[in-house]
Amino acid sequence: MSDGRRCMWMRGGTSKGGYFLAGDLPADRAARDRVLLRMLGSPDPRQIDGMGGGDPLSSKVAVVRKSDHEGADVDYLFLQVFVDRAVVSDAQNCGNILAGVAPFAIERGLVPARDGSTDVRIFMENTGQFATASVATPGGQVSYEGEARIDGVPGTAAPVPIVFQDTAGSSCGALLPTGNPVDMIDGIACTLIDNGMPCVVIAATDLGVSGAESPEALEADEALRARIEAIRLTAGRMMNLGDVTTKSVPKMTLVSAPAAGGAISTRSFIPHRCHKAIGVLGAVSVATACLLPEGPAAALADCPDGEARHLSIEHPTGEMTVIAQVGDGEIRSAAVLRTARKLMDGIVFG
Repeated sequence: MSDGRRCMWMRGGTSKGGYFLAGDLPADRAARDRVLLRMLGSPDPRQIDGMGGGDPLSSKVAVVRKSDHEGADVDYLFLQVFVDRAVVSDAQNCGNILAGVAPFAIERGLVPARDGSTDVRIFMENTGQFATASVATPGGQVSYEGEARIDGVPGTAAPVPIVFQDTAGSSCGALLPTGNPVDMIDGIACTLIDNGMPCVVIAATDLGVSGAESPEALEADEALRARIEAIRLTAGRMMNLGDVTTKSVPKMTLVSAPAAGGAISTRSFIPHRCHKAIGVLGAVSVATACLLPEGPAAALADCPDGEARHLSIEHPTGEMTVIAQVGDGEIRSAAVLRTARKLMDGIVFG
């Protein structure tokens, strides 16, 4: 029998995956990746021989350790375990899985809980940025019960508000890696942007779709997917990401005019499957694109005024609101509301 390792399985936002203390996984990267592929059941479309759910959104891992960084409580490394390929990628952050990091850290004793609410300062190893998550801790214990509701997740749970700062250019070196709000790729106007998640933003109509289609319908359009992938491979080099053939970034976001009173409507490829919702940091990057002076998102968006701008980013199963603090023409911080729930705490075999 293969060795068992301590793990907590959690839903974070609209994703779920395994949360590990760093010391519970092999220190050697190749050995770690072999263990995780085995645990999740990759490569296999169903991940039938592992814990994965046959979808990128349920094939994720968080590795957490006590932080040595000044001002941080814990370090968080996000790993995307590919479903159909033997690939474990650290090329991006995940703001949904991030929502479970703070309660996990408290439950594992890395951060002492306060009575009422506990703030956890998190250093995101993938990009070298910081986020602060607030966890409900009545009586000094993590509570997952509450009245917060997020689209894409049934029911309600305790709120986990997360504030991001200094995320611009975290993967690509600049908010706009090419210096342009608009770049032409294969005759298509694109915004190449990185405010925590490298994204390529394209008007859906420029690709011959409305942007109102279901994720399943978009995935079934092989010609559309091939065109999107061709643009992505070119954009990757332009965004200082190199050859992105086997990478999970940049994400490809098709935008259209808001349909339900929000700021913009989205369909996001992550990068080869169409997201049933939208990633947290992807939503931050798209919200930022809406506030640019020009570009596909800026041309379609309905944006509010003021220093604290609530931008509702519509997606296939609802919306995600990004609160952008704007000053001197720049976004100083962005906040989102997520929830998390502990699903299992025990031993996983790989």
